[in-house]
Amino acid sequence: MNLSSLISNLLIPAKNEAMYTTYRTVSIVLIICMGVAAIAAIILVMLQPGNSQGIDALGGSSETFYGKNKGKSTEAKLKLATIICLVILAVFAIVFFIVQIDAIWA
Repeated sequence: MNLSSLISNLLIPAKNEAMYTTYRTVSIVLIICMGVAAIAAIILVMLQPGNSQGIDALGGSSETFYGKNKGKSTEAKLKLATIICLVILAVFAIVFFIVQIDAIWA
């Protein structure tokens, strides 16, 4: 038994080549999807404005039209998109770790 077949036997969760190809394809697709979701989440978080009001916070709060309609603003849309992206990332991660269970491929 050579080294490459030993390593291959350790990495293959399936008994035949077709199952291994399917396993590897599903794993690679899930990893790529998780990477895209993670990069999208990072970009969405970076686009969001900070919550601090700076020096304006010392003078008290003044209610503005923007403050009253915050739910309809682009800031609210960015927050919603970030939450959706992170939920998608979590689902992909859970599915990825479920796929890694050997009993599925046996």
